[in-house]
Amino acid sequence: MTDFQKIAFDLMYWTEGLSAAVAILFYNRIKNQYWKYFAFYLILIFICESIGKWGGELIPYNKIAFYNYFVIPLQFIFFYWLYAAKSFNKEKLFFGLSALYLLSFIPSELVFFRDKIMFSLNYTLGCLILMILVIMEYYKQINSADILNFNKNKMFYINLGVTLFYIGTLPFWTFLDFIGEYRRLYNIYFSYFLITGVIMYVLFSISFIWGKQSS
Repeated sequence: MTDFQKIAFDLMYWTEGLSAAVAILFYNRIKNQYWKYFAFYLILIFICESIGKWGGELIPYNKIAFYNYFVIPLQFIFFYWLYAAKSFNKEKLFFGLSALYLLSFIPSELVFFRDKIMFSLNYTLGCLILMILVIMEYYKQINSADILNFNKNKMFYINLGVTLFYIGTLPFWTFLDFIGEYRRLYNIYFSYFLITGVIMYVLFSISFIWGKQSS
């Protein structure tokens, strides 16, 4: 990594911690709402990232497997739940999309190598599903009678963050093997990945501070 990427990588980690801390700070406002699970999610993600950052120094473990089989699926399935089951009130859609995503592990196990940093098939499908949900959420917000108060809507900040980070970096992770051959392009896109990661977690923190309780 370049010096800038090392700084951005550390900054992304600490903004994850910031979002978890903000979630704890504002927990009493949301403890009787489903948003409390978003707080639990951010805390768990920070714990996972802490294991990824420091865990190898304490207990030897397979970091690639930890992310591919637990951390990344956790992220996708949680957002499927937040969008489909809660924002759209379609639990069957949530279960259907989650099942479709999980089934994509079968061809990954049978066809693709297991030593990759990230399973591109799983991540690509997971992001494509998430992209559909993101577009649906934008459509819902645009057509909402409360559109003028969008800045008080928690999902506005969450949706924006997910768009920049997950959807914006979809081509990078999908074509990582190809992009990796072009070092300059790789460094630009990897820097974008880190910067948007920082922005996303800052937006998640803002969703607790500015988002209305009933959203």
